[in-house]
Amino acid sequence: MEKKMKGIVLAGGSGTRLYPLTITQSKQQLPLYDKPMIYYPLSVLMLSGIQDILIISTPRDIEVFKLMFSDGKRFGLNISYAIQPSPEGLAQAFIIGEQFIGHNPCAMVLGDNIFYGNKFTDMLLNARENAMKGKATNFGYQVKEPERFGIMEIDDHQNIISVEEKPEFPKSDFAITGLYFYPDDVVYKAKEVRPSARGELEITTMNDMYLQEKRLIAEIMGGGFTWFDTGTHEDLLKASCMIRTIQENKGIIISCLEQIAYKNGWINRDEMEKNIELHGKSPYSEYLIKILKKY
Repeated sequence: MEKKMKGIVLAGGSGTRLYPLTITQSKQQLPLYDKPMIYYPLSVLMLSGIQDILIISTPRDIEVFKLMFSDGKRFGLNISYAIQPSPEGLAQAFIIGEQFIGHNPCAMVLGDNIFYGNKFTDMLLNARENAMKGKATNFGYQVKEPERFGIMEIDDHQNIISVEEKPEFPKSDFAITGLYFYPDDVVYKAKEVRPSARGELEITTMNDMYLQEKRLIAEIMGGGFTWFDTGTHEDLLKASCMIRTIQENKGIIISCLEQIAYKNGWINRDEMEKNIELHGKSPYSEYLIKILKKY
């Protein structure tokens, strides 16, 4: 049977750093300028050409995501849902998603990660192709405080030498962002991960497994790229301001799911018109009308 690329959006966690904003709702449902936060990571999977997507969230928040996206058909997607009872590490997502993934390669993006940059789609498609060929990909981004993140050490040719989880003395300043592509043995690898000292199934441990097998590739997001891990009020505001500035300057809407679906041929003109009607007289609806006239 032909392999099919699957995608996971991990939108769990309690978001306590954002209290009181997240006392009653998931941080991935919070607005980032003009869209719910989850639109941005979901668009990353769509730009990767992935249509089969699993959203993993908490028992409290999963129903809101179902209300937001339903089965995903209006975006040309097949969206399913799963519950993460408690956050026990990122690698846990692949165990939760075992039935969804099957024996297929799978990408995962964290629901609070925002990416924007030139030729990003090309990087995503490269990572997808490598996953289909049996290799994993980590996306790296240079940061000021590497001790706060999982870190990749790379050589002069951008080969990954080592990976570490929040090291006290980092060997590099390249953070491993919340975007991962894995080949078809990802579920098997996730099951091999043992809880760390903090009791979590660390994705860094899984990345190291691929590294030891010489199957881990780095995609470095260099100059002109922006990445936000929107876990603080400051980052929420910065990300919203960045999105507003880019959209106003370029006359576009970043992470417009309907636009991606329409350009990919996943929805037709009639389906696009239904999406326009759904959004009423909002600026978002006006933008969709422009897209429909343009293409």
